[in-house]
Amino acid sequence: MKTLSIIGSTGSIGTQLLNIVRERKEEFKVIALSARNSKDLLLEQIIEFNPKYVFIENPEAQKEISSKFPEIELLKSTEEIAQIENIDIFFSAIVGIAGLKANLEALKNAKRVAIANKETLVVAGHLVEELCQKYNSELIPVDSEHVAIHQCLKTNSENKDLSDSIKEILLTSSGGPFRTKDIEELKYVKLKDALKHPTWTMGRKITIDSSTLMNKALEVIEAHVLFKIPYEKIQVVIHPQSIIHSAVSFTDGNIICQMGANNMEIPIQYALDFPERRKLATEDKFSIFDHKLDFYKPDLEKFSLLKLGYEVGKLANSYPCAFNAANEAAVELFLNKEIEWLDISKHIHQVVENHILIKNPSLEELLSIDKDIKKSISSRLKIS
Repeated sequence: MKTLSIIGSTGSIGTQLLNIVRERKEEFKVIALSARNSKDLLLEQIIEFNPKYVFIENPEAQKEISSKFPEIELLKSTEEIAQIENIDIFFSAIVGIAGLKANLEALKNAKRVAIANKETLVVAGHLVEELCQKYNSELIPVDSEHVAIHQCLKTNSENKDLSDSIKEILLTSSGGPFRTKDIEELKYVKLKDALKHPTWTMGRKITIDSSTLMNKALEVIEAHVLFKIPYEKIQVVIHPQSIIHSAVSFTDGNIICQMGANNMEIPIQYALDFPERRKLATEDKFSIFDHKLDFYKPDLEKFSLLKLGYEVGKLANSYPCAFNAANEAAVELFLNKEIEWLDISKHIHQVVENHILIKNPSLEELLSIDKDIKKSISSRLKIS
C-alpha cells in the first residue's frame, strides 16, 4: 500500500484524484489532506479517507475539525504536510504560488512529488532543479500536456541526452473559448463567457488563464524547466478538439504524440502509477473514430500573453515570478468583476515592462516579488 499526502484536496484536481483513490483503497492510504476554505467537503473527505494529518486555512474550520476529530493532528500549514517524511507520493493540487513553499519542502522528503501546480515550476524552476539534484527527487508532472510529453520522451529513454535528438516539442492548446473571435469582439467579453472552456472542465482560475492563453504561456516555461528543452524548440499548436495532448518531433523525422479523452483522471492516474499502467477506475468511452483533428498556429497578436511568456522565459531569473504574480492578481480582479477581460493582459504587460531583474532569486525574494506586485496592482486599480 502506497502512502499519499494531498494539498488542495477539495479543488478540481484534488477531488478527481480522490475519485481514483476511492476505487483503489486497497492500494493507497491517505495520510494527509488540506484545503483552503472548503470545510464541508473536507469534512466529508476526512470521514471517508481517515487521514492522520489535516490542514485548513480557515480558523473557524480548524476549531470544528479539532472538535469533531480529536484523533487527527491538525497542522499549521501545507509546508508541514510536505515535511512528513517517507511519504510515497506527495500530490500538489493547489493552484498558484500558494503551493510553492510546500512543493519545495516535499522535494526534500517525499519519494515522489506529483505536481499539478505549474506555478512552482514557472516561478522557481531553478530552485526545483537544485533540490531535485540534491535530494535525487522524483518529480512527475500532472498537466495533461506535460504528461503527454513525458510519455513521448520515454520512447527515447535510452538516450539520456535528448537535446540533439529532439527537433521540437509540440505543445497543444484548445485555443480557449475565444479562439475564433476577433480583437474587436474581445472588448465585450464577460466573466460567464471566459468561464466556458470548450473542451475541459477545470477550476475557475485556470479556466480564465486558458481564455487568455496565459495558461499555455506558463506551460511553455514549465516544459522548458521539466524537459531542459530550449524555448526555440517549443512550439504551441492550436488543436481545438484537445485529443492530442502534445507531441514530440524528433530529428530523424518521427513525430510521436499522446492522445486520449479530455479526462484529467488519466494524467492524474499516470502520475500515481508511473512506470506501471493500470486500468482507469472510471469508464473510458473514448474512440478515435468519433473525432477529427485540426491544427492551427496561435495568433500572437490577439493572444499577446503567449508571446510574452516566451520572452519572460528567456529572460528567466525573477521575470517568470513577476509574470505569474501579475497574472494571479489580474485574474482575481477579473473573477471579482473589478476589471475587464482585456485588462488582464494590460496589467501583466505593464508589470513585466517595469520589473527590475533579480538574478537567481532566493525563495524569500520570490515571495517578496509576488507580494509587492500583487499589492501594486491592487493599489493601481484603486488610484485609477
